[in-house]
Amino acid sequence: MTVNRPIPFVDLVTPHVELQDELVSAFTTAIRSAAFIGGPAVEGFERDFAQFCDAKHCVGVSSGTDALRFALTGAGVQPGDIVVTVPHTFIATTEAISQAGALPDFVDVDARTYTMDPAVLRRYMETKCVLDTRTGRYIHRTLGKPVTAVIPVHLYGQTADMDPILEIADQFGLVVIEDACQAHGAEYFSKKENRWRKAGSMGRAAAFSFYPGKNLGACGEAGAITTNDEKVARSAKVLRDHGQSQKYHHEIEGYNGRLDAIQAAILSVKLPHLAEWNRRRQDAAHRYDDMLSSFEDVIVPYQPEWSRSVYHLYVIRVFDRGGLQKYLAEQKIYTGIHYPVALHLQRAYKHLGYTQGDFPVSEKAASEILSLPMYPQLEPRDQTRVVQAILAFLSQSLNLREPASFAFRENQL
Repeated sequence: MTVNRPIPFVDLVTPHVELQDELVSAFTTAIRSAAFIGGPAVEGFERDFAQFCDAKHCVGVSSGTDALRFALTGAGVQPGDIVVTVPHTFIATTEAISQAGALPDFVDVDARTYTMDPAVLRRYMETKCVLDTRTGRYIHRTLGKPVTAVIPVHLYGQTADMDPILEIADQFGLVVIEDACQAHGAEYFSKKENRWRKAGSMGRAAAFSFYPGKNLGACGEAGAITTNDEKVARSAKVLRDHGQSQKYHHEIEGYNGRLDAIQAAILSVKLPHLAEWNRRRQDAAHRYDDMLSSFEDVIVPYQPEWSRSVYHLYVIRVFDRGGLQKYLAEQKIYTGIHYPVALHLQRAYKHLGYTQGDFPVSEKAASEILSLPMYPQLEPRDQTRVVQAILAFLSQSLNLREPASFAFRENQL
């Protein structure tokens, strides 16, 4: 195979070059006004992003991790509470739980969507927890602590199956905080409400990250909380600003977790382009699907009928993940692994007492997943080259010849 120019895993240069004049103008405005903390730039972005997410409130903060932490605290999670999430996610999900003073615990993911399996969540609440009739809260039978919240993670650009999760949460008195850090603009069809819902509008609150590689990325660190609960929004605003409701009047001990005005201005420039960028990601994902779906040795992303994914990542599964990644790198095609070790097996959570085999679906996924190049500016010819390289590796490793059908599929692009 002819090796052409490198195909990056993500392209952070092109969109910034395309928007350079607007971004420079936003930065210049901030420089000339010296409005670096708070002010119109932050308030404007909060208003527009809340509207984008179909939420009543948005609170800009310094990172997605802070967004989760402040959302948990603002929603009433107390130190010592247990918050249930999944082991197949980035550690920021559980860091936020610990930093809020709570204890993370896990339920496994669905084998096809990699998001929280509602059936496993229900089984957790029914078998591992018991109702304390005195307090009305469910207590973990072994740990003796109340289970008060659940964080479904909208992973790789696709929402979790929210209807059953919300139903379980309502039954067992759990607060639902969406981890939407990879799901800017993703949608979920609620059969209960008979309408599409945006990520960030379904739980008590939701957390977004604007890390540069996200679908909507800042030029540095940034995050936001969306919520329809005014009390949660008000609490988050106090928490992000040293616990003060007005300057030098501190209601509680808070944090330095504010969204910089320059980053807010940059995000405001990018936000009007997000829907189109997401559409391009969806188009690129469909092209990958068309070319890869006939390969028995490659599992492509599964999108249920209730999901409109925005494909923050395009993640396939293969048996020899390490070999394929090495081969692609040799062809100057760069990939990622999200995530190679499930959280319950990380050294940081050894104290939780979990071992290999406790969450088999997450563990198996962690050993097989590979994230292919994915970004709005990804060209069809580059995708063809990626797929040709995958095919060459599979043919080599399985001692098979290339299927004649591939040339036909390539011509359909």
